Amino acid sequence: MEPPRDPESRIDEDLARRTSLEIRDPGEFSDLRKYVAEAIGTFLLVFSAVGTAVFAGTYVGQLGVALAFGLTLLFLVYTIGPISGCHVNPAVTLGQLIVGHVTPVRALGYWIAQVVGGLIAGLTLYAVASSLPSYDRAADGLGANGWGAHSPSAVHGPLGGVLENGYGIGAMIVVEVLLTAVLVFVVLGATDQVADAPIAGIAIGFTLAAIHLISIPIDNTSVNPARSLAVAFYQDGALGQLWAFIVFPLIGGALGALVYTFLFGRRYGLRAS
Repeated sequence: MEPPRDPESRIDEDLARRTSLEIRDPGEFSDLRKYVAEAIGTFLLVFSAVGTAVFAGTYVGQLGVALAFGLTLLFLVYTIGPISGCHVNPAVTLGQLIVGHVTPVRALGYWIAQVVGGLIAGLTLYAVASSLPSYDRAADGLGANGWGAHSPSAVHGPLGGVLENGYGIGAMIVVEVLLTAVLVFVVLGATDQVADAPIAGIAIGFTLAAIHLISIPIDNTSVNPARSLAVAFYQDGALGQLWAFIVFPLIGGALGALVYTFLFGRRYGLRAS
């Protein structure tokens, strides 16, 4: 029979599983507050960043849109990070689940909160866009993701038809899996105990910005199923391709978590939730 474990050793093990952000701010928040924080954070990410693409894309260009995503995530890391960890992305939550930072129950709550926050943001974006008399939902869309005829690189004719498809499904799969893996790996690595907690938000935010610089021309950049779901209902053709922007970012998130586990040598059991 295994001898009873020293309570202090249990405390030490729990501390060993904590991220650097949790160590710096050890206060415990209720699950409800965590879920609300995730819903608010996802709402702000979608509304601010996708909103920049929809309302100001012609003025700020792809660089401005990429920075909007990165800077929004950066400030969210420092505001809601101490409460929920600032996942605001189902793929990130999946990665955190795989490495044992959240329990399955809490991960499910996060996923629901992220989807709800994103959907409310999408509805709000559509309401604001519709108030502009010149806005045409069929022609202008709402910043949804897509490949082929729905890729941002597709060539459109003067009458609105597609003359030449943009990047295909193969390119979309590669960038969504690879870049989501990069994002999740950076999130896990930047918040690891060996990392410098004060700069975690900078590393994570600018990683998301760089990801968008790479892949906006390919498929408008998802790496976040909640972001894709939020606006797919308001753009023609987006719903038919939505499945891919749920499946492949999740695969990428799992891959990023596995790479983190291999390189950092950490995979702890689930903490009590």
